[in-house]
Amino acid sequence: MQVEMTVNGQSMSADVEARTLLVHYLRDHLDLTGTNVGCDTSSCGACTIHINGESAKSCTMLAAQARGAELTTIEGMATQGADGSPDLHPMQQAFMECHGLQCGSCTPGMVMAATSLLNENPNPTEAEVREGLEGNLCRCTGYHNIVKAVLSAANASTNGSAS
Repeated sequence: MQVEMTVNGQSMSADVEARTLLVHYLRDHLDLTGTNVGCDTSSCGACTIHINGESAKSCTMLAAQARGAELTTIEGMATQGADGSPDLHPMQQAFMECHGLQCGSCTPGMVMAATSLLNENPNPTEAEVREGLEGNLCRCTGYHNIVKAVLSAANASTNGSAS
């Protein structure tokens, strides 16, 4: 089955089996391995990406269901700086500065879910961040620094220092 979609701003096309999950299409066909497979049951959120601007777990969709869609993976979050080096997305920067990661397994999905959360609610409370990320599991940090990172990114955005 032929699938065409835009991934991180680039048109992509491939012939895949009809049963290919979107997460496997991204990882195995496009070599975008930042989108992680964490549980195979859609419980952990490690595979979270943006589909047409909304966060979604890519292990719950077939690649064919994303035909014609615009997808953003963790690899598409950073932009290229003037010197050619990557400029981290403000959420990625906040995760780094606030130590919102440890092993890194959940981090891409957390960043994607958190970015989507701030798009919907640019100035969340701590409770709203915790509720907004409850579909994403972290087995290392206990969430304190993840929540701190999301609130930091929200604060930076509110103060005009995030793009």
